[in-house]
Amino acid sequence: MTILLISLALLVGGYCIYGLLVEKVFGIDPKRLTPARSRTDGVDYVELPTWKVFLIQFLNIAGLGPIFGAIMGVMFGPMAFIWIVFGSIFGGAVHDFISAMMSLRSGGDSLPELVGRELGPVVKQAMRFISIVLLVLVGAVFVLTPAGLLDNMTPALLSTNFWIVVIFLYYILATLLPIDKLIGRFYPIFGFVLLFMAVGLLGVMLFGDVAIPDGFSYGLYSRHSAADTHPIFPMMFVSIACGAVSGFHATQSPMMARCLKNEKLARPVFYGAMIAEGLVALIWAAAAIAFTGGYGELSEYMAAHNGAGDLVADISVGWLRTFGRVLAILVVGAAPTTTGGTSLRSARLIAADVLHIDQSKLMRRLMVSLPLFAIAFGLMCIDFNILWRYFAWTNQLLAAFTLWAATVYLARHRRLYIVTLIPALFMTMVVVSYILVAPSPEGFGLPEPTALYAGAAADGICLLLFARYEVLRRSGRLIHEVSY
Repeated sequence: MTILLISLALLVGGYCIYGLLVEKVFGIDPKRLTPARSRTDGVDYVELPTWKVFLIQFLNIAGLGPIFGAIMGVMFGPMAFIWIVFGSIFGGAVHDFISAMMSLRSGGDSLPELVGRELGPVVKQAMRFISIVLLVLVGAVFVLTPAGLLDNMTPALLSTNFWIVVIFLYYILATLLPIDKLIGRFYPIFGFVLLFMAVGLLGVMLFGDVAIPDGFSYGLYSRHSAADTHPIFPMMFVSIACGAVSGFHATQSPMMARCLKNEKLARPVFYGAMIAEGLVALIWAAAAIAFTGGYGELSEYMAAHNGAGDLVADISVGWLRTFGRVLAILVVGAAPTTTGGTSLRSARLIAADVLHIDQSKLMRRLMVSLPLFAIAFGLMCIDFNILWRYFAWTNQLLAAFTLWAATVYLARHRRLYIVTLIPALFMTMVVVSYILVAPSPEGFGLPEPTALYAGAAADGICLLLFARYEVLRRSGRLIHEVSY
């Protein structure tokens, strides 16, 4: 229990202290017009109340990530608590805040345009492709996943196919309607429910007869049942993405950057939403080992049941009774569904930016969206288990690219770029070593030392390229200079 309380306090302190430092490093301008005011179109650029922007951003980046990811990640042992805390403060929250501020300063541009502006046209094209594929894949999976879960939690009359139709129709509306008509009205409610449920579980652990066997006194070694093929580094750092560092977040931040009233609200919304997600991840990680009785017991439970979904339901009902069942249905049904809806909306925004198609008219939004809907529906009709295995890795690859773009941006504006350089180096080593050490067919199955050396070499190459950039910039020989 002590470790959980310390971890929660560190996250809150990180927001108050390090979040303020990062805000000063970037240099916000409260007098500067935000895209919501300078480019108002009544569809995507719509000024929303700050509390709504926060809850929508939180729900968009969270979904089931800080629940399922935390449960899968804590199977590696107590190191998961350390990664959630320090990953959120120094990695994820910085990543989300800086990418959002870059979008605010560029008129609400989407992630590929932001990254491409800093890292060049080749990276821009790659980011456009990767981002759209990732977002459509999320949309497809988050039709099937909640539909199956809702089928198990609702009367037999409401089958999986029924929920698939309902969810996909919802996706169409969430993608096409003005952001204040559907997302702006309902997402804050579900965002609050996700937070409320986490607070309820925390209350049970604090005031109920619950012991949390965190295992710190026995060391930080891996508790994973397949520790030989799943070393803590880099496997755990990809398993816990939402809840620490996630590239998917940077695809969502520009959507809310187009709705923010003032730059001074960016830290509470973007840095704050990531810290809130870290808090949720911490609570669910602690709940998983407390409910099952320990790391070994958690592994046994996961092997005997249908994954994290069963554990979420058992914890909710076991600790919160009937109220917990209602909350579980709302969270398990709504969280992935809302994430899928905003994923397809973000894909539309990215495609519109690529094609330079104005989105103020419904027919133009429909023209951009129809191919995305068709691809998402096609993915639902095939077995893409292998494809989904690459989602987590691709997600962290996006985070690495975003952090490098943020580093170049800060350097170009003569800011303290070390705040993004260190997490950029860390995530680069994670993604390179992960794809090399992961078992086949997901990765190459190379020995762990080989993968780590390759990751370190990738860091060295990136650092040399950045150093060359800095030399050219400071000497005045750099042609690529962009004003925001």
